[in-house]
This record gives sequence, C-alpha cells and structure tokens, in this order.
Amino acid sequence: MMNGGYQEQALAGATGVELVVALYDAAIRFLYRAMACAAEGDVRGRRVAVKKVVDILMYLQARLRPDVGGAPASALSDFYAAMFTLTLEASHSGSAEQFQEVIANVLNVRDAWVVAARDPEVGKILPRELRTREERFVPGGAVSLNDCEAVGSRWLA
Repeated sequence: MMNGGYQEQALAGATGVELVVALYDAAIRFLYRAMACAAEGDVRGRRVAVKKVVDILMYLQARLRPDVGGAPASALSDFYAAMFTLTLEASHSGSAEQFQEVIANVLNVRDAWVVAARDPEVGKILPRELRTREERFVPGGAVSLNDCEAVGSRWLA
C-alpha cells in the first residue's frame, strides 16, 4: 500500500480533534519543508510549502465558531492570523529563525489540541464539519449553546 493510502486509512478512524491535530502536523511538516527549501535556495519549493501552510491556517480559521467557542475561538482566530503573517514574513526573508518561531508556536497550540483530544467532551462541541461521520450521529452529539456555556472554562473552539 502506498504512503498516501496508509495515511488515509489512519485518518479514517480519527476523531474530529485528532483530525485537527493531523492538520497541525501537516502544517509543521510544510514549515520544515519551507525552511529547508529556503536554505537550499529553492524558491519554488519554498513557495509551494508556504502555500500549503497558509491553506491549512485559513481552513482552520474558517471553521472556528465564535458563537459557540467564545473567547477561545477568538484567541485561535488571532493565533491563525498571526501565524499566517509570520509564515509569509519568514518566507519573504528566507529566515530559518523566523520559520523556527512559527514552528514553535504551532507546536505549542498543537500540543494543547492533543490534550483536548483526551477529553471526550471536546468532540461534542466541535463544529459539525470538524466531526467525523460517527461523531455526528452519536446520541447527545448535538450540543446547544447552553450546554457549551455549562462546560465553563473547557476548550470551546
């Protein structure tokens, strides 16, 4: 089986939060690729890798639900916008240090998602489009705004 098939098979059973973590992992891989291309003087390779990072950041940002996630969703939106800008600046300057800064920031938030993935309640408050097919049809999987407010300080984005 090809690598892509293996990855698809591994993601097929993933929860919504695990899929978000997979997107972070992909962004980190592309950031490392962009950094390597910059060091090698491969302008086209750097641009392709940076475009993929930017696409992932825009996808994640577009899926945020401030009406459900409140302040954490707004904070994530600001984070994605900042990483978008820092990624473009790192690409423009070809700076390994700037790419490392973006990688460190993305890794930090990725690790928070890994912690969130361990909490079964998080899957219930993900936007519907970030849930897996199984999570969408779990009894009690639909959560109202009042339910989200009752969760309190838990991760709501």
